[in-house]
Amino acid sequence: MEWENQTILVEFFLKGLSGYPRLELFFFVLILLMYMVILLGNGTLIFISILDPHLHTPMYFFLGNLSFLDICYTTTSIPSTLVSFLSERKAISFSGCAVQMFLGLAMGTTECVLLGMMAFDRYVAICSPLRYSVIMSMDTYMPMAAGSWVIGAVNSAVQTVFVVQLPFCRNNVINHFSCEILAVMKLACADISDNEFIMLVATTLFTLMPLLLIVISYSFIISSILKIHTSEGRRKAFSTCSAHLTVVIIFYGTILFMYMKPNSKETLNSDDLDAADKLISIFYGVVTPMMNPLIYSLRNKDVKEAVKHLFNRRSFSK
Repeated sequence: MEWENQTILVEFFLKGLSGYPRLELFFFVLILLMYMVILLGNGTLIFISILDPHLHTPMYFFLGNLSFLDICYTTTSIPSTLVSFLSERKAISFSGCAVQMFLGLAMGTTECVLLGMMAFDRYVAICSPLRYSVIMSMDTYMPMAAGSWVIGAVNSAVQTVFVVQLPFCRNNVINHFSCEILAVMKLACADISDNEFIMLVATTLFTLMPLLLIVISYSFIISSILKIHTSEGRRKAFSTCSAHLTVVIIFYGTILFMYMKPNSKETLNSDDLDAADKLISIFYGVVTPMMNPLIYSLRNKDVKEAVKHLFNRRSFSK
């Protein structure tokens, strides 16, 4: 009887906002505009960090990686979400769902680790400025960035493989916009305690440990800034890391709100998951990548000067 209740799934159905047809059209337009801003903003940051020699530093190398990561992260889910808003049959193949799980988790893990690396870069810049060029040489910061991508890919591959090997029953409706790995895992008709343990270990290593590194780094940074005697010196020192700190607060703040609020995990795949919870996931997946280039552009003099120089040079060439 147990075997009869199991089936080989070939597709999943994404419920999304199917119960709110008017909201679907509104959010289709809104998310499409946000996605265009993400591509334009992050693409511009990548472009100027490559073209402007003044931005060929570890900080902007990491920033270019973060911008490229945000483009990749949103591209794994937003186009399919936009299509589902306009289609009556909101289905995704099993293999497509597996790819979406892998890419989404890989990009999310990479961003956590990369933000930790960026915090260490700011720590060295402010607490050991005379040794900065020696410590953060190209032989150091390039492996740090590459390692972030490798860690994200390996962690995601391991977790995705364990999930796709689970037996699934007749229920193939994911009450979400995309194939979020925990939502898919909850559909399995088998004990998922091993998967949850692996996810707990991975979360501790690749989400909480980078957060701990960020907290420790900024503890030393704030301590060093407070030792500066002049207010102008303190302002300049803090301005070099304020953008990164703002991005960290938005990124981790959204994660903590999503996954640590009461009953968030238990209701992630249940029928009573309300629209507010789903819109929070959109904030995490769309608004944060959209805000990153705006934060770095508005709070960073070098980026603003590079953008002005780029547009002035293009205007002069015409």
